Amino acid sequence: MEDSLIAALQAQRISLPERQAEQIQRYCRLLWDWNTRLNLTRHTDFKTFVARDVVDSMQLADCLQPKENVMDVGSGGGVPGVLISVLRPDLQVTLCESVKKKAAVLSDITGQLQLPCTVVAARAEDALADLQFDTLVARAVGPMAKILRWFQPRWESIGRILLVKGPRWLEERLEARHLGLLKALELRRLRSYPMPGTD
Repeated sequence: MEDSLIAALQAQRISLPERQAEQIQRYCRLLWDWNTRLNLTRHTDFKTFVARDVVDSMQLADCLQPKENVMDVGSGGGVPGVLISVLRPDLQVTLCESVKKKAAVLSDITGQLQLPCTVVAARAEDALADLQFDTLVARAVGPMAKILRWFQPRWESIGRILLVKGPRWLEERLEARHLGLLKALELRRLRSYPMPGTD
């Protein structure tokens, strides 16, 4: 099948408004162009991009309440934060990326897409010294225990954290519990869904 965004969306039975599909296609082109100069993503075809990045981002976007103030932790090339901003224009999305070159790329991409995202070039735990968010989203940034350690001193600045985790999440939960990092926290699995192309 032809490698196009529409074909990739159809393969996953995803239907998006035309404007969102156009924005996502433009985002891919910008991201992949930057990727030739700076390592931002390994998902450089529409099939993989939709099956991995769009699927996860849609699941996260669906878990967010209207008009939430959201921080994407370790945004990298902008997944899931940029996609969440496209899918949910009602949200206030902050992209937090500690690598300054990547943060500059995010500013360029969101500017060209005219997305109302804020880009913060800092470690998320440092940014939370001055900022508060309803929800933090984190995908592919580290094990649960590591993430909880980062934010343990900042719980007063965070409403909740949404983590995208694979099949090892039960082991990660056990490790976090063993280290005492789940005390006074409520941990719930909000969604379970297959990752296309994997077991």
